Amino acid sequence: MGGFKNADGKPVLLRMVKEIQDNKAYLGEVDGLIGDGDHGMNMNKGFTVFETRFKDEDISFTDGLDELGMILLNEIGGSMGPIYGTIFMDMAEAGAELEEISLEDFGGMLAAGLDGLCGIVEAKVGDKTLVDTLSPAAKAVGDGAKAGEDFAGTLDKMKEAARAGRDSTKDMTAKYGRSSRLGECSRGVLDAGATSCCIILEAMADGIKEILNG
Repeated sequence: MGGFKNADGKPVLLRMVKEIQDNKAYLGEVDGLIGDGDHGMNMNKGFTVFETRFKDEDISFTDGLDELGMILLNEIGGSMGPIYGTIFMDMAEAGAELEEISLEDFGGMLAAGLDGLCGIVEAKVGDKTLVDTLSPAAKAVGDGAKAGEDFAGTLDKMKEAARAGRDSTKDMTAKYGRSSRLGECSRGVLDAGATSCCIILEAMADGIKEILNG
């Protein structure tokens, strides 16, 4: 199955940054349909702060996730700061001692991030939140690891699961956040958190694949 060195993971983090920056306006548009429209701006702010501070520093994948998580938790507005901060910091803690990150390790990190998220929010799959993206993505990686599948191939399955999870939120009614007040009127629109989570997971997968293929 192979793996990648934790110390070599900085390019993965920078790819995540770039994808959030490139999708700032899109995330704002998605959020603006049933929310307050600031999701893209807030996410871009946090990820760009990380880039500014660490673009010239040597930093491992897990240390970078921890730093990014702390920035999002402490320095951006909106509800997503604490949510993504928790996910990234719990992922980082799960992999902090690893020199090499295997598919099984990566699956454990995603599961830890999901567990951390579920510890601070009550949302579950079907509630039109980023849980609808993260949960199936984490399951895809965990299932791939258990089956002894190829790391890169499993990352492709993770991306498919994340996209399907994101798209599933379009037919749901919101249960949490400002959009929950809209009831049935929230149906027909993607959830902004599920959308940004998909962007991040796809960037993470593509960045790791590039290292694996290098």
